[in-house]
Amino acid sequence: MAEACGVRRMKLGRQGLEVSAQGLGCMGLSAFYGAPTPETNAVALLQHAIKAGVTFLDTSDIYGPETNELLLGKALKDGLREKVELATKFGIIASEDGKFGFRADPEYVRSACEASLRRLGVTSIDLYYQHRIDTTVPIEVTMGELKKLVEEGKIKYIGLSEASASTIRRAHAVHPITAVQIEWSLWSRDVEEDIIPTCRELGIGIVAYSPLGRGFLAAGPKLAENFEDHDYRKAICSVCYYFFMCPQGLPRFQEENLNHNKILYEKVQAMATKKGCTPAQLALAWVHHQGDDVCPIPGTSKIENLNQNIGALSVKLTPEEMAELESIARPDFVKGERYDNNMATYKDSETPPLSSWKAA
Repeated sequence: MAEACGVRRMKLGRQGLEVSAQGLGCMGLSAFYGAPTPETNAVALLQHAIKAGVTFLDTSDIYGPETNELLLGKALKDGLREKVELATKFGIIASEDGKFGFRADPEYVRSACEASLRRLGVTSIDLYYQHRIDTTVPIEVTMGELKKLVEEGKIKYIGLSEASASTIRRAHAVHPITAVQIEWSLWSRDVEEDIIPTCRELGIGIVAYSPLGRGFLAAGPKLAENFEDHDYRKAICSVCYYFFMCPQGLPRFQEENLNHNKILYEKVQAMATKKGCTPAQLALAWVHHQGDDVCPIPGTSKIENLNQNIGALSVKLTPEEMAELESIARPDFVKGERYDNNMATYKDSETPPLSSWKAA
């Protein structure tokens, strides 16, 4: 098994942001993957990550909601704030009926940013993402307000999450986009067709979330057997998983799809055994080998898993091994959508033309 090693640094995008080559997705510490991690344990994990060199921390105001940002604020006291690259997000809101909505008008952008600054206990956010695209507001309008926040020093760099190639281009024309966050892993490869080439053309860094397939590429189908009641992967829809009321799972984790998708895990597991690493390390290594502009942000609540994830940086893959993995994990192999219909993705991210906003 590959052990934890030093974490190299990388430039994310062309605007000067430097981050650890592997980050930490913090969502699962507070929400969506079962009961929140006890605060003492969560703070210990975050501080261990920083000491180990994993300094690129990813959160959002919707995680909890809000409690994940508060957690990071507590963990980053006593001088640790200066040692990390802090990324958070805005744009997803939960309505009273439990449905997710999306908002990115200038007034909301500013108020969301200021609220995140307070919860995090910081004066500036290193990387501020639009978490999902508000399709009622021209992206140029949202970017205009984000640009003002950069000029005021409240945020340093701007990112987008789950944005289409055309939306990325329009946003980038207003102010440089430093990073685009997308789901990219051995079981989510659809972004390779259009979004990845667009980011590379424009010099935008790529942040791969869920690089372990929400845990599937680490544990395989047995993962679903151990989901807690508060785990949204076992909920049938976004509305219900927000309130933890549904007995079924995200499409890829539902039984009829899981029985097919386990074939992918079994092949990855067999290859990992030959290489002397874990399936998770092999899957993460594949993401790392996509290029020096790619930073995966696996999440975990356990220090042991964090150390193993860092160990993926020492797993070297030959061109032949990369080809074998990509043959195993063809983009059309996995069954089931990434999300249910209530959670927008880059496929639903086109916004009106700027002229329509001016005329309103």
